[in-house]
Amino acid sequence: MPTLHIDDQEPCDVDDGKRLVNAITDCGVDVGHRCGGQANCTTCRVRFREGEPDVMTRAEHEKLDQVRQDGETWRLSCQIKADCSMRVETVYRANEQDWDDAGPRPAPQVEPEAEWFDREALAGDSY
Repeated sequence: MPTLHIDDQEPCDVDDGKRLVNAITDCGVDVGHRCGGQANCTTCRVRFREGEPDVMTRAEHEKLDQVRQDGETWRLSCQIKADCSMRVETVYRANEQDWDDAGPRPAPQVEPEAEWFDREALAGDSY
């Protein structure tokens, strides 16, 4: 069972393979997910301090190529499975953004349908 360390919260155990955005929410942190976990809005951004996955979905890679600036290292928690212990920092929290809510609950599985790649193999790749 992976343990999540989120911001300055107490560590939280989550089910292995749970979608990270849902795991963070279930640990009591109101991370944004305004698009419902579809890799469209980027409000579910996290920065990894430990445990960053070596894989990435095509949807995440394409969105990062569109919006991430040089030197930024955040990832989309809606496109990641919590399959090991992780230490993350959230970027957008609903209560800090004056949103009524964080967004619609993302589905249990990664959406859109995940096409997984080794993220190092994607470095510098464009499609």
